[in-house]
Amino acid sequence: MTEVARAAAADPAGTSSTVPVPLAADGVPHGQPVLDRLVALLDLERIEENIFRGVSPEASPVRVFGGQVAGQALVAAGRTVPAERGVHSLHSYFIRAGDPSVPIVYEVDRIRDGRSFTTRRVVAVQHGKAIFALSASFQLAEEGLDHGDEMPEVPDPDSLPTYGEFVQPYKDKLGPWAKLPRPIEIRHVTTPPWLTGEPGPARSQVWMKADGRVPDENLLHVCLLAYMSDMTLLDSVLARHGVYWGDVIGASLDHAMWFHRPFRADEWVLYDSESPSASGGRGLANGRFFARDGSLIATVVQEGLLRPVRR
Repeated sequence: MTEVARAAAADPAGTSSTVPVPLAADGVPHGQPVLDRLVALLDLERIEENIFRGVSPEASPVRVFGGQVAGQALVAAGRTVPAERGVHSLHSYFIRAGDPSVPIVYEVDRIRDGRSFTTRRVVAVQHGKAIFALSASFQLAEEGLDHGDEMPEVPDPDSLPTYGEFVQPYKDKLGPWAKLPRPIEIRHVTTPPWLTGEPGPARSQVWMKADGRVPDENLLHVCLLAYMSDMTLLDSVLARHGVYWGDVIGASLDHAMWFHRPFRADEWVLYDSESPSASGGRGLANGRFFARDGSLIATVVQEGLLRPVRR
């Protein structure tokens, strides 16, 4: 692993930074030093021409966060593609729980290099076994037909409480995830299921952005949006039943994204998610990312494992 990634894994809160680390209202580290640690974790070490290695924060819970492995796999794919070809879609499967205590090896298969499109397949490996598989397609910029869904009417993010302010009264209810350093700022539009405890509409709406400034590298912004896309999507399933993660055993099963228009991950985006179905111990969720100006920038679909906890 690179020295920068090793340092980021050992210090996800950014306490070794020369810049003071801000604390949210609930006492959790956030802001630029924490975001810089996440960006460093996405800077994979190249072992061979098509083999890369990444690490996880040492403060991770028992398994690797799905958004992290998806973002790192997309970095690995992008490192084998000309910079002028941007990601337009990805399809992935979460195969096994990732172990945050050991590095992840990403093996890239160069499926196709065409005149307009490039296709890559990436397998993430730990302990000699695949934990994640991703296929991604890249495209040269083109002109063509152009339309997009309209953004729902929602409050502006500046009118909403910060995530730290929002969760401060409930931080003991949210478990270990709520106490981890926070590189992504979230502001809730809809009331999350862990707060209501009652069945309601199968919908989740949050404003999100990287909590600081991100370098001007298009692939990095796409990878950060992929990271963010795994954070609240299944809340739309849980909201329909008035339950939360303490009531179910959950994990992402598969994840697909389509990127429609340019964006910056360090500017506010609305993540509007709905769940059309849940059955067989699984829940399906559809998500749409909108820029603050109302343009549709990405679409997400995910199915997750959701097994009720038997008490």
